[in-house]
Amino acid sequence: MSSCVSPWTHPPPTTLFKPKPGLYRVTGLADGRHAIRVDVASESQAAPTVFAGFYAAPGTRALPAPARARQIEFIGDSHTVGYGNVSTKRDCTEAEVWATTDTSQAMPALAARRYGADYQVNAISGRGIVRNYNGMAADTLTVAYPFTLFDKATRYVDPAWHPRLFVIALGTNDFTTPLHPGEPWKTREALHADYEQRYVDFVKRLRARDPDAHVVLWATDMAGGEIAAEVGKVAARLKAEGQRNIAFVPVTGLAFTGCHSHPSTADDARITTALSGYIDAHPEMWTHR
Repeated sequence: MSSCVSPWTHPPPTTLFKPKPGLYRVTGLADGRHAIRVDVASESQAAPTVFAGFYAAPGTRALPAPARARQIEFIGDSHTVGYGNVSTKRDCTEAEVWATTDTSQAMPALAARRYGADYQVNAISGRGIVRNYNGMAADTLTVAYPFTLFDKATRYVDPAWHPRLFVIALGTNDFTTPLHPGEPWKTREALHADYEQRYVDFVKRLRARDPDAHVVLWATDMAGGEIAAEVGKVAARLKAEGQRNIAFVPVTGLAFTGCHSHPSTADDARITTALSGYIDAHPEMWTHR
């Protein structure tokens, strides 16, 4: 977790490494207006990360948080999380993965800053559309997506959240490992068919909630191009079925020098540049209602 004090002077962020529950004091602030930004930098699947707010001295007046007109929602897996993206090596321990995963420097944060947008990152490492990494038994991303926590006790609802753009990357975990005996798909073709249908259905559910939003599906050239080929088919099916403002953006040339051959921060910048080609070409997404 990191905090940045005062948007006008932009001091270096203070990093709290696995902070224990308790109170943390922000000092050294002169009289006047200040803004504090708190980012959860790393992924935690074991338990929710909670921020309980600020306690200020008597006489302090809370100002309304600035409301940005643009909203972007990013949906994906570890490539969207920023898994091990600040690592200087590919071979990492579990602790090193945690320490070198910085979502605040990953593609979603870069893109949101580029367009001055509020954003959500709804991404879970290891999860896919119909299949998790190496056949791992757990809810896929599309099953977990509607809920606030993994226990699926509460559906996430925010009446103020209506993104103008969905940026989705799912398929790495569906296709980068071979099928194993006992999995539901007997052939790769069966896996493809299930993946394509479930992905189409998922995007349609998002569009039912926000019918005017643009949807960008992106994929790397991993797995011998299998992921990109399948995502391209999903985009084509959506368009053929009458869905507007759908795009497929293939991303090539990544170095994958992060932990366990994941995108680095340099790769995150390259992905952001690739996505910006579509976004810059469709400025109407920010104004059309």
